[in-house]
Amino acid sequence: MRPRLFAVFLTCMAFASATPQTPAPLAIDFSRTKEAISPLIYGQFIEHLGRCIYGGIWAEMIEDRKFYFPITDEYAPYNREIASEYPAMKGSPWQVVGAKGSVRMRKETPFVGDHTPRVEAGSGIRHRDLEIVKGKSYSGYIWVHSAGQTPATVTVSLTGAERDVAIQAAPGEYTRHPFHFKATVSGPSELTLLVAGAAVDIGTLSLMPDDNVKGMRPDTLALLKQLNSPVYRWPGGNFVSGYDWRDGIGDRDRRPPRGNPAWTGVEHNDFGTDEFIAFCREINTKPMVAVNTGFGDDYSAAQWMEYLNGGKGTLGGSWRVKNGHAEPYGVKYFCVGNEMFGPWQLGFMQLAHYTEKHNRFARSMRKVDPAAILVGVGDINAINGKHDPDQAARGITWSEGMLEKSSEYMDMISEHFYEGRLPWTDRKRADLATHTAQLKTSIRERAVKHRALQARMPNLKGRTIPIAMDEWNYWHREYVYGELGCIYDWADGLGVARGLHEFFRNTDIIKLATYAQTVNVIGAIKTSRTQAELETTGVILALYRAQYGSRPLDVPDEVAGVDVAAALSDDGAELSIGLVNIASEEKAFSLVLTGGRQAGNARAWIVAGKSETEFNSPGKPRVIDAVEAPSVDPKDIRVPALSVVLVKVSLR
Repeated sequence: MRPRLFAVFLTCMAFASATPQTPAPLAIDFSRTKEAISPLIYGQFIEHLGRCIYGGIWAEMIEDRKFYFPITDEYAPYNREIASEYPAMKGSPWQVVGAKGSVRMRKETPFVGDHTPRVEAGSGIRHRDLEIVKGKSYSGYIWVHSAGQTPATVTVSLTGAERDVAIQAAPGEYTRHPFHFKATVSGPSELTLLVAGAAVDIGTLSLMPDDNVKGMRPDTLALLKQLNSPVYRWPGGNFVSGYDWRDGIGDRDRRPPRGNPAWTGVEHNDFGTDEFIAFCREINTKPMVAVNTGFGDDYSAAQWMEYLNGGKGTLGGSWRVKNGHAEPYGVKYFCVGNEMFGPWQLGFMQLAHYTEKHNRFARSMRKVDPAAILVGVGDINAINGKHDPDQAARGITWSEGMLEKSSEYMDMISEHFYEGRLPWTDRKRADLATHTAQLKTSIRERAVKHRALQARMPNLKGRTIPIAMDEWNYWHREYVYGELGCIYDWADGLGVARGLHEFFRNTDIIKLATYAQTVNVIGAIKTSRTQAELETTGVILALYRAQYGSRPLDVPDEVAGVDVAAALSDDGAELSIGLVNIASEEKAFSLVLTGGRQAGNARAWIVAGKSETEFNSPGKPRVIDAVEAPSVDPKDIRVPALSVVLVKVSLR
């Protein structure tokens, strides 16, 4: 056990030996049950933004491997104002090795995209800012041909690896040449291509660690499996409103690179529909696909659904079969658009126009798959493209308009929110009580408003349209792990635990939630180039997903200043109690059960921090983690200062 965690463990074991104090009664009445917790509450959301997929999930080491940006003599690839580490690309990451003008971009018959680099003999290109690990093997390939009448030689080298690789590029058609390296040191590295004999055109290339799993990073996958999320929303987010799904299928090397339509940098289209489905299968989760209602059209959305769920006799299904996937994917959950009420969204429009657009999309999609679950765009606080709770109280909100005009064309309605030190508001740190209550308050606000709104809408006729809270999280400055890559400290972890408790209290109307956005960005996992780690928020999400019950009980929100939630297991044999203590002193509780059950053995998982500002970092010992206390007295449950404690009690 790591020294820091051993110290936390000793603190947890003080459950049995701490300074005596009078425990506060914690009353649990088994007759006060609520609607079951949907496992979809533990959903996650990944978007083509920053280093969420490229640099986070996807194992490709080469940035701009298809040469979206022209290679120039001026090497200035990064916008360092966006993030202090891992800055976003604003130009080509390829540096010319040789005389000025020895590399130029050819627009005639490019291999992929708009142009292809021609590198003259005696020159070359170099990709910096790579990182390798001693003893690991790396494999790649290059598509290349000689631009002259005679063969050319391309020497490929990886700094810190065993040997260079010489490739013979013949005139005529592009050919694919593999190369392999084994690292002899750990640390920064560069990939260099040097040309001799004749000029060459380089179509594209790739470099990945050999331990990749279907193109994905195994370290990130291991943490994703710990999160064990039952559903993943993809590909956006704001990104989806400018995304053409057809760009992301077929031969990966021939998929065109695009500028990210909503964010910065390049969309390589290496991680498309088939890769997303492979990702979902690898981590045993359900896919949730968001379609483009911004610059997209209903025909394209229905065709995408054919690709996912249609038989080989459909146009989309025939493309899937051609791409090597004979059986339909059977995707059940679809988001019809994203945040179409906002001026930041590509193709945003007035509510009256959008309800018709939504209905048109839904009709086309249901013709392909009538069983699909469709989530409509909502915002209970948005009017005329502005998110304004005060104004929303006086007028028709986006959610109300959607429920009035489109309720028969949706199965759920989305709500999004972000709290914390937002980039467009005051970046100062709020006090801990205020900060940790933000997610809880936002969740409750939306649940309360939807219950009241839907109850008074005659067209619903008593029907409840559940909420899909398919974007929720804290969002902070400053950015470290690339675009929107903020750090989550222990104050955020405590707040996420309180947010989960609020989801458990509103199971009647909130049936799905996807935490945004899983990796880097504002995610629960952060990665360096060679390491990955759970954030404090990820530790909490993984703990509750693994250990918390599914049948919530109605208990007071707070007892003795501690946020409390409780639930039974499916079979009723175990009681789970979540306790969030934001105070600077330990709290003690004595479990009091009514309803014919008695407490048996108990154990607990404790996540505690020395201060609210502690956080985890990839490649460093974990500071915030869950430690199990295997034996706990239900009559003397100790909750350390600044901690989350999840107690499981056997019932007899």
